[in-house]
Amino acid sequence: MLLRQIDGRACRVLAEALALGTRGRPQHKKEAKILSMSTPAKRRLLKDLAAISREEGNMVYAQPLEDDMFVWAAVIIGPPDTPYENGTFSLVLTFDEDYPNHPPEVSFISKMFHPNIYPNGDLCLDIIKNRWSPSYDVLGILLSIQSLLNDPNNKSPANLEASRLYETNIEEYMARVRTTVEASWVDVSDVAGITGS
Repeated sequence: MLLRQIDGRACRVLAEALALGTRGRPQHKKEAKILSMSTPAKRRLLKDLAAISREEGNMVYAQPLEDDMFVWAAVIIGPPDTPYENGTFSLVLTFDEDYPNHPPEVSFISKMFHPNIYPNGDLCLDIIKNRWSPSYDVLGILLSIQSLLNDPNNKSPANLEASRLYETNIEEYMARVRTTVEASWVDVSDVAGITGS
């Protein structure tokens, strides 16, 4: 069954499936092991993970890969009342030992049509480039990306075709975005297959 509206639980399952690949269920209780090999970056990432786990209703989800605290799978749900509404967009965030002093690399896995997203999925977003601050966390990054979906910065386009359509033919732009949203919908049985359920 194709999901047109995904609830928070289904999004968490999707994020877990992305993070785990074909391995079993997530093990959030690996924190003791991670802390035993603790670095400032790992401690901060654990803090970010706890913050995301506490948040409800933001429609952004993320968690580290089971075997690599520095690579996270994330899902952003298209915000209500926007052209991206109900889209389920997958991303990967890659951190290094300099986090939070250095921003993560962030890229969409899902195909996107947006003025500030390159065709390869990379983002043109100032907070993960030249305006980075160590005060930003994973939740803040994902919420900024979610906000960017409906509020593109056409002064700094990454996708020239999307930028041109946004400025000159909004109806065609909306149609292309709708196609992107429909392509992002996930079959729950596929997610169950990924998690080995």
